Amino acid sequence: MMTPRIETSKEKKLVGLSLPMSYAANTTGLLWQKFMPRRKEITNNVSGDLISLQIYPPGFDFGPQTQFEKWAAVEVTDFDHVPDQMKTFVLPGGTYAVFDYKGSSNDTRIFQYIFMEWLPKSGYTLDNRPHYEVLGAKYKNASPDSEEEIWIPIR
Repeated sequence: MMTPRIETSKEKKLVGLSLPMSYAANTTGLLWQKFMPRRKEITNNVSGDLISLQIYPPGFDFGPQTQFEKWAAVEVTDFDHVPDQMKTFVLPGGTYAVFDYKGSSNDTRIFQYIFMEWLPKSGYTLDNRPHYEVLGAKYKNASPDSEEEIWIPIR
């Protein structure tokens, strides 16, 4: 279906908002509704890209009720100017499988493919670091023409 590129990323500094959620009680839309009107308050962005980040607890089973933390953020040069009520997060560097995904962000089949097909055959194992998506200029949310990068931590 789709072959990722393997990349080693450096540590990234992120500023944004986060909410605890589960896949059954998914409040991603609410999180982005809170973040997007305020993103211009972050003045030291590295790029125009948005970062959607998931922090899963160790041994996360992707069960519908299992809680995790989701972030809406941007990468910044430093933490010198953090807007009121926003939070900072240091994303550790490491090895990632990066999937260039084209399609609706509402279509979960890409994740089923990554975790059920690609990962078991890849020779890699999932690493206990955050997962994230880079939402760049071609990102169009639920549009079938939307493009994003899906970063899966591996070792």
